[in-house]
Amino acid sequence: MESSGAEISFGKSIIVPSVQELVNDSVVKIPPRYERFDQDSVGSSLLSVPVIDLQRLSAKDSMDSELQMLDSACKHWGFFQVVNHGVSNNLLEELKLEVEKFFKLPYEEKKKLWQQPDNHEGFGQLFVVSEDQKLDWSDMFYLTTLPYNLRMNHLFNNLPPNLRETLETYCTETKRVAMEMLCHMAEALKMDVKEMRELFNDGVQSMRMNYYPPCPEPDKAIGFAPHSDADALTILFQLDETQGLQIRKDGKWLPIRPLPNAFVVNIGDIMEIVSNGVYKSIEHRATVNSEKERLSIATFYSSKLDAVLGPANSLIGPHNPPIFTQVPLDKYFKEFFARKLNGKSFLDFMRVADAENM
Repeated sequence: MESSGAEISFGKSIIVPSVQELVNDSVVKIPPRYERFDQDSVGSSLLSVPVIDLQRLSAKDSMDSELQMLDSACKHWGFFQVVNHGVSNNLLEELKLEVEKFFKLPYEEKKKLWQQPDNHEGFGQLFVVSEDQKLDWSDMFYLTTLPYNLRMNHLFNNLPPNLRETLETYCTETKRVAMEMLCHMAEALKMDVKEMRELFNDGVQSMRMNYYPPCPEPDKAIGFAPHSDADALTILFQLDETQGLQIRKDGKWLPIRPLPNAFVVNIGDIMEIVSNGVYKSIEHRATVNSEKERLSIATFYSSKLDAVLGPANSLIGPHNPPIFTQVPLDKYFKEFFARKLNGKSFLDFMRVADAENM
């Protein structure tokens, strides 16, 4: 389906070289711009993130206990895996195949889909705001998928036909999963479910396909710098078995081991704001290794474009004052994409002054 309105840009990013092409040229040392010496080591914890069964959340005999597990996961982890999500294995296998083929396209073909100076969608990197900024050891392809009128047609319509068709189905399915999860979260928060639906039914959805090539000096590079997501929920599907995703838990980095065909879901900054700080977004990063590539696709789900973002009205009151200010969603996104990633620092400008020390 084609866009019916004017294309909207949420931001731009300085155009940088393809890391995949660097690797194809058989570099043995990484260029200085990719070198990072400030990385914290991974903790030795044997903890693993909670697993939430979406079917059990809807079954009468298990919904209460599963809802308690979801609530605990959102409060204490901010990350969890979702199984029995209803997205068919056939679709997921097709998605794996098409995304792998997409990143194997000749560089000349990819350049037709590269970022433009005035917009960050397409192949490239995000959040590059200066010419001397350190870069991630990864390539990505980013595009807005829903609502239809926000799509960049020159990108979406020029995708390989099989990938475009698969993404069309996948973006519908992940929206369904996101809405189910958000409504269950509203129940757990004792928030008005109708308010949650109204805020997110026509939400902005975007996707980021990630390619992390093997790195000759993995201890000096990072695949994706530490950050929290600006959205409400992120649904990550990993396309292979290579480990790399890590979350910051109790001050240490904890590796995530995705279950086969499960989704790794995390709370984003918007959900921290809507829940008035009850559910917290979590810093995460992606590491690289010297032997294997890693591929994933992250689907970001946010509130509708004309929403004013702030704590849910049904949650705040005299005994629970708002700790975040209100801001229109489009302004929020433009602020986010204009900055260099730096942990959870983006939430600071949303925080009510009196709540900074809470």
